[in-house]
Amino acid sequence: MGLFIKILFFSVTILLGLGFYVKPDDPSMGDLMIGLSLVGGFFIVMPLFIYHRWKDKNVQDYMLNKENIMKMHEYQNRKKDRKQK
Repeated sequence: MGLFIKILFFSVTILLGLGFYVKPDDPSMGDLMIGLSLVGGFFIVMPLFIYHRWKDKNVQDYMLNKENIMKMHEYQNRKKDRKQK
């Protein structure tokens, strides 16, 4: 999955660069290439990347609830105690 995302990212990047390269000679084709690369990047590559990075994560670990606030306070208190010693 990671390799597939990298290949898609580089192909979108190359298409974007190619679109800017072609645009002075043929503006309509350059605009089309730039537009397709942006659509591919935002609607294909970005969701795949986000899914790939979050698929095995527990969302509760990143939410700010009472339990996590208490953990943060305990961690800060331990840091202060270490600095005072």
